[in-house]
Amino acid sequence: MSQPFSGNRRALLKLLGLTLLATQLPATANPLPLIKPRRLHPGDTIGLISPARLVDQKTVDEFTPVLSQLGLNTKLGTHIFNQYGYLAGQDAERAADVNAMFADSSVQAVLAMAGGWGCNRILPLLDYQLIRQNPKIIIGYSDVTSLLLAIYAHSNLITFHGPLGTSTWNWFSIQHLQRILFDGEAMTLQNLLSTPVETITRGKARGRLVGGNLSLIAALVGSDYLPDWEHTILFVEDIREEVYRIDRLLTQLKLAGILDQLAGFIFAQCINCPAGDANEPSLTLRQVLSDHIKPLGVPAWYGSMIGHIQDKFTVPIGGMVEIDAERGTIRLLEPVVI
Repeated sequence: MSQPFSGNRRALLKLLGLTLLATQLPATANPLPLIKPRRLHPGDTIGLISPARLVDQKTVDEFTPVLSQLGLNTKLGTHIFNQYGYLAGQDAERAADVNAMFADSSVQAVLAMAGGWGCNRILPLLDYQLIRQNPKIIIGYSDVTSLLLAIYAHSNLITFHGPLGTSTWNWFSIQHLQRILFDGEAMTLQNLLSTPVETITRGKARGRLVGGNLSLIAALVGSDYLPDWEHTILFVEDIREEVYRIDRLLTQLKLAGILDQLAGFIFAQCINCPAGDANEPSLTLRQVLSDHIKPLGVPAWYGSMIGHIQDKFTVPIGGMVEIDAERGTIRLLEPVVI
């Protein structure tokens, strides 16, 4: 019996190996150029969606005057008031609203009304090519983290971690949103004096800013909806998580190899994150951060004004920044809108 030609066999093995490697590459390994969305202008229309938990008419009616004061019009997603248990409609309906807003040329930006839970469920139903071909601002936080990260990872579009429709739209939050999304300012984000920062590791670092809610990032580990983490600045925030859970979530990122790739780290705010039962022994949040982050040797700090707080920054996921861990600042190196 004749033997198969060894050269063909080697070529086949090489092809199979390359195919396997390609399936394991992160989404942003695709060499697509980074896209900046168009900036906001008075008279623009903002598409309101509810990609996670349900919202009611009263909530939307109370929010739309805020956008009107900014000179913006609103357009509601077709399924925004739908209900499926605790979700704002079936997965296909919520995903359809996201896709439709990006396809609609009369809509210049997309804003999520609420977080809660549900965005992870719709990620496979989004049309990332459509989104890339129709780039526009999309903004939110909390559960919307997964939506922002998936769009950045698969469409290479800068997205924005900032206020939801149900957030407190006060002077601080509005000013930061206007300077970044309207004015296109490459500004430096620095806490109010009343909100001090705590340095974990001193130093400065540059990289693409990526992050969001810690629980949601951990929930996406193992999927292909997270971006490439190499040389990024990771920011995380959370709410109502006991310290041992924060420990568990950071451990998950460590074991997944994410923390070891970072150029810098920011733990923003952890609201109502107790150490646990007063009668039980516990680590403090500072100890947990020291255990996980200090050994990385990268600039890091705690306390940035991002997350489940009234006064919040709007930050670009995918934007190039320089951080200063001693001052607790995030400096945008270039405008993140065009």
